[in-house]
Amino acid sequence: MPNPLRLRAAALPAAALLLASALAACGDDNSGDRDLTAQKLTWRDCPAPSQAQGGGGSPSPLPDDGTWQCARMKAPRDWDDPKGDTIEIELIRVRTTAPENRRLGSLIFNFGGPGGSGVTTLPAFGESYESLRTRYDLVSFDPRGVGRSAPVWCEDDQQLDAYFQQDATPDDAAERKELVDSTRDFNKACEKNSGEMLPHVGTTEAARDMDLMRQVLGDDKLHYFGISYGTELGGVYAHLFPKKVGRAVFDAVVDPTQTPEQESLAQARGFQLALGNFAEDCTSQAEDCPIGDTPEDVENRIATLLKDLDSKPIKGIFPRELTQSAATNGILQALYSKDFWPYLTEGLEQAYDGDGSTLMLLSDSLNGRSENGEYNNSSAANVSVNCADEKPRYTPEFVEDRLPEFQKASNLFGDALAWSILGCTDWSVPGAADHPDVSAPGSAPILVVGNTGDPATPYEGARKMARALGDGVGVEMTYKGQGHGAYESDNKCVRDAVNGYLLDGKVPPAGTVCG
Repeated sequence: MPNPLRLRAAALPAAALLLASALAACGDDNSGDRDLTAQKLTWRDCPAPSQAQGGGGSPSPLPDDGTWQCARMKAPRDWDDPKGDTIEIELIRVRTTAPENRRLGSLIFNFGGPGGSGVTTLPAFGESYESLRTRYDLVSFDPRGVGRSAPVWCEDDQQLDAYFQQDATPDDAAERKELVDSTRDFNKACEKNSGEMLPHVGTTEAARDMDLMRQVLGDDKLHYFGISYGTELGGVYAHLFPKKVGRAVFDAVVDPTQTPEQESLAQARGFQLALGNFAEDCTSQAEDCPIGDTPEDVENRIATLLKDLDSKPIKGIFPRELTQSAATNGILQALYSKDFWPYLTEGLEQAYDGDGSTLMLLSDSLNGRSENGEYNNSSAANVSVNCADEKPRYTPEFVEDRLPEFQKASNLFGDALAWSILGCTDWSVPGAADHPDVSAPGSAPILVVGNTGDPATPYEGARKMARALGDGVGVEMTYKGQGHGAYESDNKCVRDAVNGYLLDGKVPPAGTVCG
């Protein structure tokens, strides 16, 4: 089973749906692709999102006549053969409100995943970035393999329903074999349906696409806002093209020094911390907490629920039942944002009465399943990018040996996160490295914002990223808050610091703390 947390490391598009109902050589120039850098984009009204992007309606305009436009950029399918076959990268933009003499250029967003569609996410949350539109065209894109950009596909909707319902925490040899076989079947389906693209969807290739994008958009420097996995993509870009980095912000920061196993272990600790914060918040309210009398009681009742669901699922969304795995994913999804805590309370209260529908809605949101039963391609893209990037290939024996440490990190989530690192079992393409190289000597300053309560990209990752970027490049800043990311919290201190850098070039002092 793909790691559900890395599958939706930035869960903004899913949240909106729920609330609404070996690295390549470094260099500063692309060699051999002059025809592609000279291409002219044809901007058009954006169509309704495809199934791969998640479906739904066309994006609504922003205030001040902010009309969304989409275009397709040609890029080499294989960056090692830039004169060979091309693919199309889907872009979206809204023009700046600034007069030409105040315009700074384009501000490119990546919202994470890997596997998230920037073409659907940016307009869904565009009003949150209206202040940045006063000097930039706001731009995002579907990275290669995602959405409308040569999307990769693995299993079909019916197969995915079964895949995400399966027991992700095997208790015996038979259940372990079933999990391993299911993972292999998923990965074979990826090779069968998308084998031509699998060698070409890694983060290095996406970073090279961004530099081509910079040139095609007419910008001398890449101004960038990366969230979650988007911080890893931004770090790889800075490593490859340090002299082309403009003003850049990393929020909800990935630790670039970790192996996949270390990342999953850190997430186990992070989500356990977030669950404790949720339980403390519920039981500290003036009104009685409906899911427990004390934080310990809340966590104990959740543990009992998950244990019971392992052998006896309850009613979910017909015809599916709420299994232990689906309930775990639903809880994890709700812990991404404090705004979702009321849904988690409601979902748990219902589940204790035998109704798992709300927790299943949350689980579906994490896994990219729409109400009509169709999946976007985020799960396929997530696995494909991770397995292209990551060299380690773990075995069931390795996981079993590491289970005690994962269980110590989280008695609720440790098992699931330990077994999730089997996601690249028998993958058809070798991984590039143990972890990405983000060293960027000579780059402009990059503001790196860590959130002390972030479950999916724990706070320590921001400091590791700032150090790895290098002296004078990574500028660390702390937000003492809850949830995945800082800018979307609407904290004035964070907003002022980020906007001050992106709009006016004012780098906040390293070590700035916002509470």
